[in-house]
Amino acid sequence: MIPRVLEAEIKRLSRKFPIVMLTGPRQSGKSTLLQHAFPNKEYVSLEDPDQRIKARQDPRTYLENFSKHGAILDEVQRVPEIFSYLQTVSDKENKPGKFILSGSQNFLLMKSVTQSLAGRVAILKLLPLSVEELQASGMKAATMESFMFRGFYPRLYDKKIRPTDFYPNYFESYLQRDVRELKNVGDLGKFHLFVKMCAARIGSLLNTQSLANDCGVSQPTAKAWLSILEASYVIHYLRPYSKSFNRRLVKMPKLYFYDTGLACSLLDITNEKTLLTHSMRGHLFENFMVGEVAKYYFNQAMNPPLYFWRDKSGNEVDLLIEKGSHFIPIEIKSGKTFVPEYFKGIEYLQKASGLKMKQQYVIYGGDRSTTLKAGKIISWRDLEFLK
Repeated sequence: MIPRVLEAEIKRLSRKFPIVMLTGPRQSGKSTLLQHAFPNKEYVSLEDPDQRIKARQDPRTYLENFSKHGAILDEVQRVPEIFSYLQTVSDKENKPGKFILSGSQNFLLMKSVTQSLAGRVAILKLLPLSVEELQASGMKAATMESFMFRGFYPRLYDKKIRPTDFYPNYFESYLQRDVRELKNVGDLGKFHLFVKMCAARIGSLLNTQSLANDCGVSQPTAKAWLSILEASYVIHYLRPYSKSFNRRLVKMPKLYFYDTGLACSLLDITNEKTLLTHSMRGHLFENFMVGEVAKYYFNQAMNPPLYFWRDKSGNEVDLLIEKGSHFIPIEIKSGKTFVPEYFKGIEYLQKASGLKMKQQYVIYGGDRSTTLKAGKIISWRDLEFLK
């Protein structure tokens, strides 16, 4: 097992809350991590039909089977009835870390949590492996293209599965099953096209009407399918920064995938060398780096305070990290040779916005990090500045 940074936070919060819940994409390593972190707890997967039937028929008795040490209940959203009984047990016993839950459908999980476990549960998110975790395990990719193409799901590294074998099967076996469970999608072929078109829009402002038109579906259908992809941890959004919190929510976000390997597969990229000249190279690199910054925060049990900035004239800064009363602006450039113009967007932001900024950064595709008068140049391999 590749050690996961989040393990320390899971253990810490299990000493404070009666229930800890770990969410994240399918195959991101949730079950492996929890069994490693809590070896004395019985592990039960509610994907198992026999376990699911027992839990549904008599939830109270089912939970009493784990009265001594508690348990790890995996894919717990499969038995939503059990959440009310977990509330009763946690209130009665008030023991920290009694039950550890995990699941991969965020919509179903959060609906049950808000109804039954609010205030009793610590919620964490495990994404696929980070560059930090892979490098700490000695798995250093020769190029950024190899990481972007391969992606970060643990089985690709533990089992040495080729991306061209893993991702098509991942899509068919997991995503389409989630689609059928969350919404009755009549045309899976059209849905597959829809997901591919989302991959082609990585790093772009999300215009749902345009996306719907290109895929031959209605705008309400496009919104519903985007919700499914978000709930299944395929896509996520980066919101535009505005001093008005309400405007952040209503203005168009930018669309990203949680994993660049899946995005490459959907874009029919079949080898890493293709990424050297591919038209989506810059967008995929931006997705890669936004994902790594998000993983850093999730691995600290924090919601990523991330935005982008863009004005009406199209001037833009790729990433803004909110740090209390000030911001860290970051430009993301896939080029492997630094040029001073990379700071142009940040310099414009400084003059136009009045935001307080202590330092400014450019993350680029090169291998050397350095400090210039204009700011810091950071290699994609070296995100230590986040700490």
